[in-house]
Amino acid sequence: MSTGSLSSQSVPVYAADQIRATDGANMGDVISFASELILDDVYELDFGAEPARLSLVAHDDAPFAIGNDTKIGTPGGTVHLDSTLTFMLPNGTTADALLLVEVDADGGVVQTYLLPFSAMSPKAEYRLVGIDRDSAHTKFAQVACVSFTRGTHITMASGAQRPVEELVVGDRILTRDDGVQTLRWIGTTTTRAVGEFAPIKITAGTLNNTADLLVSPDHRLFIYQRTDELGAGRAELLVKARHLVNGDTVRRSEGGFVDYFQLLFDSHQIIYAEGIAAESMLITSRTRPILPADLAQSLGSHVKGHSDLPHAGLDAPEGLLRRADAAAMLKKASGR
Repeated sequence: MSTGSLSSQSVPVYAADQIRATDGANMGDVISFASELILDDVYELDFGAEPARLSLVAHDDAPFAIGNDTKIGTPGGTVHLDSTLTFMLPNGTTADALLLVEVDADGGVVQTYLLPFSAMSPKAEYRLVGIDRDSAHTKFAQVACVSFTRGTHITMASGAQRPVEELVVGDRILTRDDGVQTLRWIGTTTTRAVGEFAPIKITAGTLNNTADLLVSPDHRLFIYQRTDELGAGRAELLVKARHLVNGDTVRRSEGGFVDYFQLLFDSHQIIYAEGIAAESMLITSRTRPILPADLAQSLGSHVKGHSDLPHAGLDAPEGLLRRADAAAMLKKASGR
């Protein structure tokens, strides 16, 4: 299955053989899919284990495919979301994770992966206290959705700036490509601002933004290069916030909880947040489960009328952004 032309999401996962039960009924076994797990078993991460990035490509009404740019798994392979697991640590805190299963063409299990929602430590004991086979797609949708954080100012049709939490369905928003568009739905989620899922802070002025901008890690910003500083071969680019992290002007904002807001229009749009262009929510098989049932049904199984055109194919290659001055280069390229 070819995945090269489709948008992918890269998530940090551990392979099953990096996580083993050290106490309980499955002692000595690696973590497995839900039907083989037993509550109260204790798991530990192998010393020195590091997560690898699994690239997942969404297909409507189908399981996920593994992207060609993956660091683990088989490109083109099929991945199912198995379940949501909840672990309790010795200090009484809990941690959620998703269990993903890669299968071959005959449905046989190739590999099992754990996608933790917070950083895991090889020195900690993780007691399995919850197995939920129904919430995995919704949990993954919350991770996959591009989101603005509370306090982000969105440009209205009038040019006024309004905090995202004050928007209501029916508001008229200025878009880059289609003028004024009506806001169809607003989603809200609250999650721990830790590790890979903490928001990315782009400090004021870094990309000509008027104030600090905090967005979800895979939120894509639209950049128009007047000169091709990156060598991308085109003027228009979509750049994921996490690819710009440099520890200085662009960094993860960890600690506590973060309120995320998802903005949906009748089609994928580029809107303005803190004065710079950023994408709205795009409905795919990754993100549809977060929608209310009536809205998801009205959109249809094939998301009729909702597409990423004309933004398909604008993603900046990650390799071009692996440099500390990537944000500075993009600011320079867009300012000439």
